[in-house]
Amino acid sequence: MDVNLYDFHLPEQLIAQTPLLERSSSRLLTLNKDTGEISHHTFTAILDYLKAGDTLVLNDTRVLPARLFGVKEDTGAKAEVLLLKNTEGDCWEALVKPGKRLHKGAVIVFSDELKAEIVEEGESGARILSFSYDGVFNEILDRLGQMPLPPYIKEKLEDRERYQTVYAKHEGSAAAPTAGLHFTEELLEQVRAKGVEIAFVTLHVGLGTFRPMSVDVVEDHVMHEEFYQLSEETAQILNETKARGGRIIAVGTTSCRTLETVGNELKGAPFKASSGWTQIFMYPGYEFKVVDALITNFHLPKSTLVMLVSALAGRERIMAAYQEAIDQKYRFFSFGDAMFIY
Repeated sequence: MDVNLYDFHLPEQLIAQTPLLERSSSRLLTLNKDTGEISHHTFTAILDYLKAGDTLVLNDTRVLPARLFGVKEDTGAKAEVLLLKNTEGDCWEALVKPGKRLHKGAVIVFSDELKAEIVEEGESGARILSFSYDGVFNEILDRLGQMPLPPYIKEKLEDRERYQTVYAKHEGSAAAPTAGLHFTEELLEQVRAKGVEIAFVTLHVGLGTFRPMSVDVVEDHVMHEEFYQLSEETAQILNETKARGGRIIAVGTTSCRTLETVGNELKGAPFKASSGWTQIFMYPGYEFKVVDALITNFHLPKSTLVMLVSALAGRERIMAAYQEAIDQKYRFFSFGDAMFIY
């Protein structure tokens, strides 16, 4: 399948540079995946589309202040590091800039209390760094690190929590699960009041978020591994939801990927606690095992995420919905507006 089938023209002014002041004030486009019907709302109207007996599944990962700035120890040249995942001990997979000048053996100094040596080189700027430090690593990272905002966001985010969901809990992501940024505590309470269950999974967003498609054929793309976890409590809620005929509604593509990874492993058996690494890649032709509906943002042209939503609703309907969003001047990407596919 040609990657160009998922291309579309996105005016630069529709790329959301900053978050809205109020989380739930974003716009919501709804798409019926069976009929193709589209309608427009503010995000709080999601309550009208949720039914008693449904379960909303949220990704409770928390974003690390994972962007570090330092200098090469031998030359004093500037260096930038974006931590992606802890591989073992004090070693981290990371993206480095400038990649052409930072090779195995290079030492980067971030402060008197923190430095790192590159111990392994990967592709597209990826490196394995071994850190040495005085004190507690996470406390140092919290002081020195900056939030890893996407490259199209130029302004510094003064309030770090605005790039966290209100339910963020388990640290480990290099990017926020952005569909969840629309929810407030008050809106989640209103969801519960409707008789809708709320369950949590964890998927730590990694390199795949930053790596564009570099192939011409969809099937040739290889997803990067990301760690996920589904608890016994969530497994029980999902089993009860299926038993009563309720819908499982994923908030964000990360929750969707976690649920479908577990569903593929179970092969129809009841849900149970699960954790591991996923490389799941969903595109048209994929048959969903778990997810009935999806709340998501609007994604990049020719991205794996546009392909995922196309797998759920069909490419033609997604392309029509995206064109409608562009015509109606919806905000795209991390701090953009939302879409509900049901």
